[in-house]
Amino acid sequence: MIDPLLIASKLQLPQAGDDSAWGRLIGASGSLAAAELAQHLSANSRRPLLLLAEDPRHADQLEAEVRFFTDHAIPVEHFVEWETLPWDSFSPHQDIVSERLRVLSALPKMVGGVVIATVGILHQRLPPLDYVAARSLALASGQLLPRDEFTRSLVEAGYLRVPQVSEHGEFAVRGSLIDIFAMGTDAPVRIDFFDDEIESLRYFSPESQLSGEIIESVRILPAREVPLDADAIAAFRHSYRERFEGQPGKSRVYRDVSEGIAHGGIEYYLPLFFDTTASFADYLPGNCVVLAPDSLDSLLRLFWDEARERYAMCSLDPERPVLTVEETFISPERVSSRLRAFSRIRYSAQSLSGNAVNYDTQLPPAMKIESRYEDAAAALVQFLQTFDGRVLFSTDSPGRREQLHALLAGRGLDLARVDGWRQFREDGHRIGVTIAPVDNGVLLPSARLAIVSEQQLFGERTKTQRRKRRNDRDPETIIRQLNDLDAGSPVVHAQYGVGRYLGLITLDVGGIQAEFLHLQYADGDKLYVPVHALELISRYTGASPENAPLHRLGSDQWDKARKRAIKKIRDVAAELLDIYARRAARPGHRFHWPEDEYRSFESGFPFELTEDQAHTIDEVLADLASDRPMDRIVCGDVGFGKTEVALRATFAAIHGGKQVAVLVPTTLLAQQHGQTFRDRFADWPIRVEVLSRFQTAKEVNEIAKGLQSGSVDVVIGTHRLLGYTKDFHDVGLIIIDEEHRFGVRHKEAIKSLRSDI
Repeated sequence: MIDPLLIASKLQLPQAGDDSAWGRLIGASGSLAAAELAQHLSANSRRPLLLLAEDPRHADQLEAEVRFFTDHAIPVEHFVEWETLPWDSFSPHQDIVSERLRVLSALPKMVGGVVIATVGILHQRLPPLDYVAARSLALASGQLLPRDEFTRSLVEAGYLRVPQVSEHGEFAVRGSLIDIFAMGTDAPVRIDFFDDEIESLRYFSPESQLSGEIIESVRILPAREVPLDADAIAAFRHSYRERFEGQPGKSRVYRDVSEGIAHGGIEYYLPLFFDTTASFADYLPGNCVVLAPDSLDSLLRLFWDEARERYAMCSLDPERPVLTVEETFISPERVSSRLRAFSRIRYSAQSLSGNAVNYDTQLPPAMKIESRYEDAAAALVQFLQTFDGRVLFSTDSPGRREQLHALLAGRGLDLARVDGWRQFREDGHRIGVTIAPVDNGVLLPSARLAIVSEQQLFGERTKTQRRKRRNDRDPETIIRQLNDLDAGSPVVHAQYGVGRYLGLITLDVGGIQAEFLHLQYADGDKLYVPVHALELISRYTGASPENAPLHRLGSDQWDKARKRAIKKIRDVAAELLDIYARRAARPGHRFHWPEDEYRSFESGFPFELTEDQAHTIDEVLADLASDRPMDRIVCGDVGFGKTEVALRATFAAIHGGKQVAVLVPTTLLAQQHGQTFRDRFADWPIRVEVLSRFQTAKEVNEIAKGLQSGSVDVVIGTHRLLGYTKDFHDVGLIIIDEEHRFGVRHKEAIKSLRSDI
């Protein structure tokens, strides 16, 4: 093992029940110290390390950096948060639950390695220690396993039977094959049976459904952290009636669980399913060492205070009563008491007093590459010429690495490409560059070594956003399953109009028993819709579901309503045709912008563009450079990067001599966009203002004057902005965010602008 840099001469581990402190762990030195401590523990005493983070973002950063510094030498686990707020009415994504169950299964058996978790995890109540093991099933090739019994056990473990497996927690039966995407696995497994014997196990692709690598065994973990077998449901029903007053049948949670349905947010009722619960600390081996932020106590108290505030908001729904803060979470006092059983080290970027060890670490000097200046890398070159030691540059993408390599090679500096931390430590090159997710670098004077991150070089990190696989949502009106319908809710039948769903009913049709949806219409009229015709039913999207106007069967109400809608559609179409005809007959403004300035602005984007994103930006810029007025809609999922498309179009329009208006549906979005635009345009003389209800009358008047004089380049606002369209000095681009959320009157005002801009 490579000699450690930071803890070699100062490593003094406290005994169980004691603690010590490490201070001045600046920048990446905190992750480096944790990585070296974990490797030392693994090699010398086979003890695992629990590394606590302040919040999920900090945990992600620690995970990435510790993986880099350990270079795959030891296991690195991350017990992630649910990514839901306390008492939310929806559950975590199955991928998150899968990862959590995998780590819970591995924790008690850890000998060495590091597990990363947030401080908030310590408050969570978890299933008893034997829960995962008792509900897991090990499968191996050649094993005898009755198929029917196996499928029943999968359902009891919470797995959902589907026609085709695509995500964690699903299984499908197809002839002699059973496909299952087991929790805790990276890919689904195809089990090929010969009678009741497992003939083979193979991974397969959930996208193509093609079989792949043969494996000898697989472990099937339970599908949820909350059980829904018969015993668990009985325990929940008993505990619920003991805990909450009133009639349990009126509670949506009670009804769903009683029917074996995983109610959204069921995780926050976990204590009702078990006699006792466990904490995260209970899952840790007794010889574990805990490395925690020095601010641990205040972070525990902050979580508790925020949970109390959240409880005050969520405890008012009589149909969904929630457990108290004390019943749902573990108190700060109990968390602190439980942690005292372990050897503990507190860490901080600040100097600590008492018996703390304060390390000799510094942040590297400022050396940002200023692409707008002729000698963009002057500060960087000066640092390399004056620093008497080795330097490792970390970049987040091959493109950034090659950009830096070319920049320094052009100045006669030899920059070695290295594959990781270990190779850099061993190969002896004075200057190296690697692809690594280091957030902030560090200077280690005693080791004569510096780590410089991409953020310190370019101002922001270029990173590809990590995306979780998620279910695509159908439009709100579409009903895919009967479970989506609540008795008493209004629905719309494609042929008969608005009625009220009363539930399912079984009818005898020609001697065959069949299920029908029971719909009630005006005057008590009834309509029975066979379940196989569910596609004819859609949600009612009117303003007041309780007072939905039911149509009368046999009347022409529904036909008249549809005809009125069709007429309105035709009127809008005619209006749009008129607008587009006027736009086509009038030449638009051909925008020009300095290419060097644009490239400099482009380099400030902290993410690596996706192929679709880059293509969209190119098309928008091509539209702006043409003499035809642009009218383009950009569609993309959350996280696609639509805002960056708008920012680049804004930059081009402003440098083309025009003002830009950004229309958003909510005040919150206006404030968020205002901050984003100001941050991105901070290095340019571009004035960004926000018009919303947060501005005073005096501030609004100042903004209006700025629009008239042309001193305001970008204005972002809600519908209030539509009242100032005549005040612009020379507006050339209007960006409408989430246009579908604006009302009819607002859209009329927007459309009136389109022929000119």
